[in-house]
Amino acid sequence: MNILMVGDIFAESGRAALAKLLPQLRQQHAIDLTVVNIENAAGGFGVTPQIARSCLEQLGVDVLTSGNHIWDKKEIIEYIAKENLLLRPANFPAGTPGSGHITVKAGPHRVGVLNLMGRVFMNPIDCPFRKADEILEEMRRDTPIILVDMHSEATSEVVALGWYLDGRVSAVVGTHRHVQTADERVLPGGTAYITDLGMTGPVDSVIGVDKDIIIQRFLTQMPVRFEPAKGPAALRGVVIAVDPETGRARSIQRLNVPA
Repeated sequence: MNILMVGDIFAESGRAALAKLLPQLRQQHAIDLTVVNIENAAGGFGVTPQIARSCLEQLGVDVLTSGNHIWDKKEIIEYIAKENLLLRPANFPAGTPGSGHITVKAGPHRVGVLNLMGRVFMNPIDCPFRKADEILEEMRRDTPIILVDMHSEATSEVVALGWYLDGRVSAVVGTHRHVQTADERVLPGGTAYITDLGMTGPVDSVIGVDKDIIIQRFLTQMPVRFEPAKGPAALRGVVIAVDPETGRARSIQRLNVPA
């Protein structure tokens, strides 16, 4: 089984890159399931119901993940309470709208997707490690194929979670920092790992934002309004080959594809 996991879609250029490249990537890598982090798809901050529906219904993305920006567009709250294919981090407090994990069909197999968020330099929510323990027991009764999107500021927290879950999940991938890392590998227990998938969006930018705006902010330390950068874009993510019977990853390939 081949699984495509795509890093943070940023603004209009990221959405356009996904729409343009997804069909050819599916064909080229014989993709069985696609998971996309979408929390920055609406102008770089949050996601709207219209964008989420477009990804699921028109582009055929199987599961959407998110992170700390999931609540930036207030209209998403009602939508996520009804649409389980758009996940929010599972370690948000009890009673938060939406779901943090789901199991979906991929041909004859079932695949679980778990969305978590880190706590280092981020909001003090529930422990992602203990929440994973709690949820994985339930998910593994349904399928051995489980993918984890760990949305985290600190790289060390993602690395630690990768080792913690090695052998219990098929993949642990990091999102949030918008800078793709070059540390993809299959851990000894059979878990595919990368610290950050990278951003799908404008190449000539500072993590998606107009570079001149960000440089000016660093120079002056004055508040500025962030605007998505223009120009060429790229899709970044990974293709993971998984043994559907055991859930163990066979390989992980990093993608950085110009749109």
